[in-house]
Amino acid sequence: MAQAVEQALEEKRHLIVEAGTGTGKTLAYLMPVIRSGKRVIISTGTKNLQEQLFYKDVPFLEQALYGEPASGSRLSVCYMKGRNNYLCRKKLYDLTDQPVLSGLEEIEQYRAIAAWEKTTGTGDRAELAELPEASVLWHKLDARADACIGQKCSEFERCFITEMRRKAMESDIIIVNHHLFFADLAIKLQADGAPDAGILPEAAAVIFDEAHEVEDVAGNYFGISVSNLRLEDLARDVENSMQRHRMLSASLSGALGSVRERSQFFFSLLPAGDGRFAFETRREFLEENGDEFGALNQALTRLAGELEGLPQKPEEVFNFVRRAQEIQAQLGFAMEAEDRNTVFWIERRGGRFGSRVAANKSSETSPRGRQNVFLQATPIHVGPILRECLWSKLECAVLTSATLAVGGGFEYIRQRLGLEHARESVLPSHFDYQSQALLYVPPDLPDPRTPQFAVQTAARIRRLLEITRGRAFVLFTSYAQMNDIYQRLLGEVEFPILRQGDAPKSALLEEFRLTPNAVLFATSSFWQGVDVQGEQLSCVIIDRLPFAVPSDPVVAARVKAIDADGGNAFFQYQVPAAVITLKQGFGRLIRSLHDRGLLVLLDNRILKKQYGRVFVESLPNYKRTTDMKVVEEFFGVGT
Repeated sequence: MAQAVEQALEEKRHLIVEAGTGTGKTLAYLMPVIRSGKRVIISTGTKNLQEQLFYKDVPFLEQALYGEPASGSRLSVCYMKGRNNYLCRKKLYDLTDQPVLSGLEEIEQYRAIAAWEKTTGTGDRAELAELPEASVLWHKLDARADACIGQKCSEFERCFITEMRRKAMESDIIIVNHHLFFADLAIKLQADGAPDAGILPEAAAVIFDEAHEVEDVAGNYFGISVSNLRLEDLARDVENSMQRHRMLSASLSGALGSVRERSQFFFSLLPAGDGRFAFETRREFLEENGDEFGALNQALTRLAGELEGLPQKPEEVFNFVRRAQEIQAQLGFAMEAEDRNTVFWIERRGGRFGSRVAANKSSETSPRGRQNVFLQATPIHVGPILRECLWSKLECAVLTSATLAVGGGFEYIRQRLGLEHARESVLPSHFDYQSQALLYVPPDLPDPRTPQFAVQTAARIRRLLEITRGRAFVLFTSYAQMNDIYQRLLGEVEFPILRQGDAPKSALLEEFRLTPNAVLFATSSFWQGVDVQGEQLSCVIIDRLPFAVPSDPVVAARVKAIDADGGNAFFQYQVPAAVITLKQGFGRLIRSLHDRGLLVLLDNRILKKQYGRVFVESLPNYKRTTDMKVVEEFFGVGT
C-alpha cells in the first residue's frame, strides 16, 4: 500500500485502496507522505482517528525515520477541527461585560471557561472534560464563521482560529476530518476564490481515510439548511451586540421582533410530518402561503436596512447584514429553485436538544417545548460536483478504508463520487478470519419485515448471549427495533445491558470496556469508528441487513434518479450501500491478531435472496454456519 501511495504522489494520479482491518493503513500512507516533502492534507471520518494520527502514528514514524531529533521536531504537523470546537475570545470578553446567562449551571460553566481561557494554548473545547456535550453556553462562545469579523476583530492576533491558520500554513501535514474539509471547500466555492476564504491552505495531495463516508458528508455541505433556529440565532446575536453598544433603538427592536414573529409563523405553517420527509408540495405551499413567505423576506430586508442605516457601525454589523442576506438567498433557493439535481425536504426535531445540524450552521437548542424545523436542499448526486471542484483540481487524491469494495470492485464508490481514472487496489487483512471468526445466520427466523420477527429474535439473542457469556454488541438498524428488543430482554438476561442514548457514546464505551460480561445495545453510530480489542467484545449481533430507510428523502431521490436514467437503483445503489455498512458493523469484532469471536446476522435473506450473494462475496472469509451447535462448539459450550 505504501508503494502504491508513493507512486500516486510521484505520478500525480488518484488512487483508491481498500485495506482490511489491521493492515496498518495509516502507516502505509504516512510513510510516503513524509518522504514526499510535499504539503499533504489528511482527512479522516472521525476525531478519534485524527488523534491517533497526530499523537501516535506520526511521532512513531518520525522517530523510526529520523531517530530522536536533536532539537524539536523534524516534521511540521498540525491537527485541525471545525471552528465550533474552538473558543472565540471576543465573544467571551463581550459576555464578561454583559453576561446573558440563564441559571446556575451556565454561570458555573462560564466561570470554568473564563479560567481555562487564561491558560489554554489551543482553545479546543476537548480540553474541558467537565463541559457537557450539549452545553448551551458553548454555542454562545464558539468561533463558528457566522459571527466572525476576521482581521477587523480586536482579538484577531490572539484568536485561536488565526493561530490554527498560521500553523496550517507552516505545516507539512495537516490532519482534519471530513466535516472540516468539506465545510472549508464549500466556503471557498461560495467565496469564488477570495484569498481569505476558508482556513485550509493549498496542498499537493489529500488522503481521505474512512473514505466510505465522503458522499454523505459532502452532500451535507454542498446543500443548504435554513431553520427557525438559525433565524433566532441571528436575532439574538444582533440584540446582544446592540445592547452592548447601547444602540438598540425602538425601530431596530421592532425589526428584530418582526423577524422573530414572521419566522415562527412561517416555519409553523410548513407541512407536518415526523423526522425527515420530502417537501414535494413546495409550489402549492407557496400558492397558499406566499404572503407569509414574502413577509419573512420583508422582515429580513427591514432588519438589514436598519443595520445598514446605523450611523456608527460596530464591525459585527456588516456580518449581521451578510447573514440576513445569506438566509434570504438560501430561503429563496429552498422554496423556489427548480434544480433537477437537488432534493428539497423538511426535518422536524422535537425536544430540547436535536441531532447535529447539517453543515453545523445553527444552534442545537431552542426554547423548551418549541419544535425545531429545518428546510433542507441536498444534492442528489455529489459525483459531478466533486469531479468539477475537487478531483479535477487536486494533483493526487488517495481514498482508503477497510470498506470501499463491493463484490471485490470499486464501481459503486467511483460512480457515487464521480472519480474517474483512478488506480485501484484491494489489499486483504492479515487476520486469519477462518479461525478467528465464525459467522452464524439462523435459517429458521421469520423475515425481518414481519411482526413475528421481534418475538423470535429476542429469544435467539438471549440464547446467543448465554453462549457467549455476554461480551457482545447488539447492533440495530433502527431505534424502534433496539428499544423493542431491549424491553423484551430486560430482566431476561443475566448480564449487564447498556443502551445507546442512556449516556454519551464515550461514557458507554468506557463502561462496556470496564464491565465484565457487558452487552451493549446500539444503532448506527456504533457501527463504525469503535475499537474494543480482546475478549471483552467476543460477539457482534446485527438484527437485519442495513438497507437505508427507503422513505428517507435523500435516499428516495437518489433511487428515483437512478431508475429514471434507466439504471437499477436496488442493485446499483441500495445493495452496495448496505454491503459497506454491514462490513463496517462486522468490522467491530476482529481488531487484532488475537481477537476471536462470533458474528451473527439475524436476517436470513442473505441466504435466500438473489442479492444475498453480493453481501456474502463482499465479506471477509469468515467460517460460516447456520447451525447453533457449531456456535456452541466454537465457545466450548455443551448442548
